[in-house]
Amino acid sequence: MAINLSKGQKIDLRKESGSELTNFCVGANWGAIESKGFFGLSTNKKSVDLDLSCILVDNNNNMADFIYSPLYTLSALQKFGLQKGKLTTSDNAMRHTGDDLQGDTGGDDGLDNEIITVDLTKINPNISKIYFFLNNVGKEDFSMIPYAKIRMFEGTATKVNSVFASYNVSAESQYKGKTALILGKLYKRNDQWKFDAIGDPTEDSFLGQTIQRIMQSYL
Repeated sequence: MAINLSKGQKIDLRKESGSELTNFCVGANWGAIESKGFFGLSTNKKSVDLDLSCILVDNNNNMADFIYSPLYTLSALQKFGLQKGKLTTSDNAMRHTGDDLQGDTGGDDGLDNEIITVDLTKINPNISKIYFFLNNVGKEDFSMIPYAKIRMFEGTATKVNSVFASYNVSAESQYKGKTALILGKLYKRNDQWKFDAIGDPTEDSFLGQTIQRIMQSYL
């Protein structure tokens, strides 16, 4: 039975069998924006380009590694002291499946649009926190997007074997003007990994701002 998370909820990564969840996917899923055509006779779909990213923070609260799209321009990243984007961590413990530029234009298909695979057994031992967040490349805010979800599951990018936990960030009025979401973090306590569903919307218009915000206010 999957755990349905609520904002601020913290959970252990322990399965019903009693074993720990160590090898899994973190997926983000979102819908394209729908609007009625003339006289309400048709429905128009507008693609939404969100980016799922993560940063890894070490025991000294320094940013030690990252995953975010290589499509971000280096000059914009350098203003925030960031490097060119990449899809795999240095220890090969985490991998991104690549950019989805549209969202679900045909309705929720049960698969996630962007996925980061995680193998906690390979994570560098000096890493203590891993933050996951979404940034909108376009100008739409999250009150316009029909749904945005994050979940942890065992399986692959194209096949979900078992959902461990899910966090549904619904489109609400509180997201008006908000173009980024700090989704949650994996964190290590007493050598055990746990998950915290943060769910904080922000007005960040660029990934660098979100990373800066996390490093200044969420450690």
